[in-house]
Amino acid sequence: MNGRRVALVGGATTKFGIRAASWPELVQEAGAALFAAVPGLDSDRVDSLFVGAAEPERFAFQSHVAPLAAEQMGLKPFRILQRTELACASGQSAIRSAYAAIASGLSDVAVCVGVEKMNLPSMAEANTSMACVMDRPWDGAHGATAPPFFAMVAQRHMREYGTTEEMMAAVSEKNHRFANTNPTAQFHEKTFSREKLLRLPWVAPPLRLGDCSSMTDGAAAVVLVAEELAPEFTDTPVWIRGTGQYSDFHNLAHAGSLTEWTGLRRAAQEALRSARLTIDDVDFAELHDCFTISEIIEYEALGLCPAGQGGSFVLDGQADIGGKLVVNPRGGLLGCGHPLGATGIAQAVEVVQQMTHRVPAARQVPRPGVALVHNLSGSANVHSVMVYSREAAA
Repeated sequence: MNGRRVALVGGATTKFGIRAASWPELVQEAGAALFAAVPGLDSDRVDSLFVGAAEPERFAFQSHVAPLAAEQMGLKPFRILQRTELACASGQSAIRSAYAAIASGLSDVAVCVGVEKMNLPSMAEANTSMACVMDRPWDGAHGATAPPFFAMVAQRHMREYGTTEEMMAAVSEKNHRFANTNPTAQFHEKTFSREKLLRLPWVAPPLRLGDCSSMTDGAAAVVLVAEELAPEFTDTPVWIRGTGQYSDFHNLAHAGSLTEWTGLRRAAQEALRSARLTIDDVDFAELHDCFTISEIIEYEALGLCPAGQGGSFVLDGQADIGGKLVVNPRGGLLGCGHPLGATGIAQAVEVVQQMTHRVPAARQVPRPGVALVHNLSGSANVHSVMVYSREAAA
């Protein structure tokens, strides 16, 4: 995208998990943490607020949430105030919108906050709400919610390539181990060996409990600014270098191959092209591991390994520190939980903290110069990708 260069100058997350806090209280927490993390940030300087929220109408019984979030954070946006909704990519959509606004000159200092309150007294009601993410009259109403859909994906990948449960468990084991170093992760204090993961109950065979990300409450926030303002906030800005997005179907009848995620391949190609980088330039990635099979297919779609070899890629340690590309060092959706609107922004917070060397040594990526962040939405029918770097584009 042509225009002004845009920098992330700081961010913060709340604790993820099953929280007693309400939707507004989660926003308050994220705002307080953000202002603590970016000492030079004055609320009067924030001209725009972008709120990533997937289903507050159903989970929190609240619509028109952008002005509510602004009030809870003590902000009075005077240029842009909007909510972005793209299911699991709602948070990244907020960052993409803020990036576009600043690059075009419509905004100078923007806050993005992502928030979701997913745990309701009735789990049946929560699951019914999740079914609305799919094509509700056709797919959702007939049981094609996320676990059954990704179970079909896993079954197909197993049939085509011989992928095993152990390979999927290796994804979960890695990401939970990283989450043990992340105090804001939902499963920070729980350890999961591969053997334990392979004994957990089925959710939708071949997916077990440890193969699935959780219904989670949480919020996260970041600050984006125009290039000329970055030195006022930090000596170590992180630059948005490229972004891409692709959608090729909605109704599952039009899905085509379940194991060849063309949308991710094309979105990543566009993001890397606009960044003038290649996948070989990327030092670590935050990928959308809503299910273990997702991360395996994402390795393949990104070109980290040939089709069908994603399971071997993780089993051989290639997605871990010391491997080809470190994937999900904050703990991923599996280890951190997945509050829909907050996930994409929490991933960006990890990018900032990695690139400024403010994470524990156990998950610190060596020489973290370039990062790729990916979110998928719905039945893997929409893919959104952003590329960040420590160095601004020439």
